[in-house]
Amino acid sequence: MLKEKDLKIYHSISEVAAMFDVNETLLRYWEREFPQISPKKGGRGIRHYSKDDIEQIRTIYNLVKVRGLKIAAARELLKKNKTGTVQTLDVIERLKRVKQEIHSWRTALESM
Repeated sequence: MLKEKDLKIYHSISEVAAMFDVNETLLRYWEREFPQISPKKGGRGIRHYSKDDIEQIRTIYNLVKVRGLKIAAARELLKKNKTGTVQTLDVIERLKRVKQEIHSWRTALESM
């Protein structure tokens, strides 16, 4: 079933910050450091993040916050091997989902 957030075309900076549990200042900083993040801006400079922007942020979040890379290293990795980096992130996400599913099966079996 689709969630309401999946139906939205654009998300505000506060919504995106909440998705990743970071502050809005960090998102603005990453926007300056990574040209891959380019939200549309309204007349008053209000940012509107698309699904593509959010996926870019997800990749950068993984590199910087999860894997612990410095900004320059993450920027260089994305520049040199964008496809491989994104594919690796996709595999990690799928493995996490499989692990959760196996855990729920195990819990269900143990309760029988």
